[in-house]
Amino acid sequence: MRQTQPMTSSLEPDDDALMAAYAAGDVAAFETLYARHQAALYRFVRRLLGSADAARADEVFQDTWLRVVHARTRWQPQGAAFRTWLFTLAHHRVVDVLRRSGREVSSDAYEADDGEPWQPDSDAWQHWPAPASALPGEDLTFWRRAGEKLLDCLDQLPLPQRSAFLLHHDDGLAVDEVAAALEVGFETAKTRLRYAMSKLRACMGAYLEPLQRGA
Repeated sequence: MRQTQPMTSSLEPDDDALMAAYAAGDVAAFETLYARHQAALYRFVRRLLGSADAARADEVFQDTWLRVVHARTRWQPQGAAFRTWLFTLAHHRVVDVLRRSGREVSSDAYEADDGEPWQPDSDAWQHWPAPASALPGEDLTFWRRAGEKLLDCLDQLPLPQRSAFLLHHDDGLAVDEVAAALEVGFETAKTRLRYAMSKLRACMGAYLEPLQRGA
């Protein structure tokens, strides 16, 4: 299920007001912002880095908040929500980390469809029990493994497509907000989402096909 952005009641200040208060010296305002967004930000960073660089998640997470601290007196909404700006900062830091680790991070090759069917790099799911033959009580195990497989499939997406998918489907940003967070055009964001969904369906389909046959 797609998540929605945190809602604030009429008695709670919105993010813009909290940033303004923090810039004026109200440390408690920053603590409220942190509590409001820290879980979603850490999840985004962790999944964006993938399993290969998971150990860097804490570093990127803390560096992102440090950038918020340093920019508190300069930040202006300028049509973008604080949450969108926060994810933009995190995305920049992830790109920096991947480049420093020797990973190529380029969007040029990710915008065009090469016309070839995409295949996942591994076939480990073929050894998992088919749901149709599962014993009572094994459903939870099966779906836990399905969740693990989805994370593996996400790891195999190019970074621009993984970023777009996580922002839209995991963190609930609208497509225009995804485009703003990734600093790309609206149509580019839509294209990345379309390719991400196509590749994830291909990857997960090999695992879920036995379930469909059993049904």
